[in-house]
Amino acid sequence: MSMAEKNNSKITIYVLSCWIFAAFGGLMFGYDIGISGGVSGMDDFLKKFFPQVYERKSHAKENNYCKYDDQLLQLFTSSLYLSALVASFFASKAATKFGRRPTICMASIFFLAGAVLSAAAKNKLMLIFGRILFGIGVGFGNETVPLFLTEVAPIQHRGAVNILFQLFVTIGIFIANLVNYGTSMIHPHGWRLSLGFAAVPAIVLLVGSFVITDTPSSLIERGKDEQGKAALKKIRGVNDVEVEYQEIMAACEQAKLVKHPFRNLAKAASIPPLVIAILLQIFQQFTGINAIMFYAPVLFQTMGFKTDGSLLSSVITGLVNVGSTFVSIYLVDKIGRRKLLLQACCQMLISQLAIGAILVTNLEETGTLDRKLAAIVVFLVCTYVMSFAWSWGPLGWLIPSETFPLETRTAGFAFAVSTNMLFTSLIAQAFLTMLCTMQAYIFFFFSGWIVVMGLFVIFFLPETKGVPIDSMVERVWMQHPVWKKLF
Repeated sequence: MSMAEKNNSKITIYVLSCWIFAAFGGLMFGYDIGISGGVSGMDDFLKKFFPQVYERKSHAKENNYCKYDDQLLQLFTSSLYLSALVASFFASKAATKFGRRPTICMASIFFLAGAVLSAAAKNKLMLIFGRILFGIGVGFGNETVPLFLTEVAPIQHRGAVNILFQLFVTIGIFIANLVNYGTSMIHPHGWRLSLGFAAVPAIVLLVGSFVITDTPSSLIERGKDEQGKAALKKIRGVNDVEVEYQEIMAACEQAKLVKHPFRNLAKAASIPPLVIAILLQIFQQFTGINAIMFYAPVLFQTMGFKTDGSLLSSVITGLVNVGSTFVSIYLVDKIGRRKLLLQACCQMLISQLAIGAILVTNLEETGTLDRKLAAIVVFLVCTYVMSFAWSWGPLGWLIPSETFPLETRTAGFAFAVSTNMLFTSLIAQAFLTMLCTMQAYIFFFFSGWIVVMGLFVIFFLPETKGVPIDSMVERVWMQHPVWKKLF
């Protein structure tokens, strides 16, 4: 065991504030996920921008599964993810060239601009342009914040610190649900408040970006060795950081030899983390979580809860989401990554199959579920969200941020972020249409994927708990029955 593993660190107020401030990048993202589903169900918003959807929605005998099926309305949600996808590659370059901290600062500025433009939108063009700015902010934030947290965290708390990002995503979703609940009563400009409040987490992140230090890895990689050492002392809260400093120096020497990080992703050391990073993101979306989270309000309306009831039920799922993320913060560095993922596969599979079975047998295209069954569905959605929130949710961001060697870390993570955004947007764009054509069978579609994911974890995903971030290759990939064949 090297010295760095004997946890030579103290958690000081400054260290905590670095973690919390950076995690506000997650809150921005979560607020946005939560706000768009609610806003796109608000009548005032639909009347102004999507009158034809409003017409369809207000006809008495509406088809439960098809009332929101509109490509432009889906574009309102997914334009953000497409711009985040493109932005994450620019963010990767910026994070390597200028450092993690300035890139986090840029994220907050773009997001702030998006909030202002969206809240003031006069027409569809302003609205979509605002979404695109939001998207650039999300792309920069999601690329940089998980890396920042993983690089500043002491090894024995690395999982927990990184999951702060996901915790703040869930808090953002929850706050957004509460805000929507409030603003849906304010006519005709409630939706403007919903979109405008996105400025709050952006301002906190902007202020925070001047408080936090850049990560030692990033400073040393850019040739600022002394500053890097000072930063290391600051974030470890102790003066004796020599051993860890040397480990980072060695990793940076390696990284300096690499001129084209994106090309280097094709080398043996980066292939396993790249394959895993990309697949984790695809699987994270194919659990069906965003489908459930985005459209929870719509989903609950489909089951016949009226508008307020459905917002209320999303608040319930939001609370479950936040609460369960704490479970993973507590367990991830104790029982490890694999057990959490596998346990969740079982729990999610059971919930999805049960939801599908109830809806297929009981919900017609028009009409509603009876009270008891509706309550059971809400309960099942909660058990589903719960297991996702302590596994695939946080670990989809944690594992890619801790497994790449330094020389390809930002490039590799950019692939993870952009894959996440691509599949989030595909699902966002397709879900309402799939709900309309497949109806309740959509839950069986996602169940099939959950089985595939479980098998993937069993055969391809090694345990990375407690392994220093710069010794992954020797200690994880070269030991793994499948991946060692590459070396």
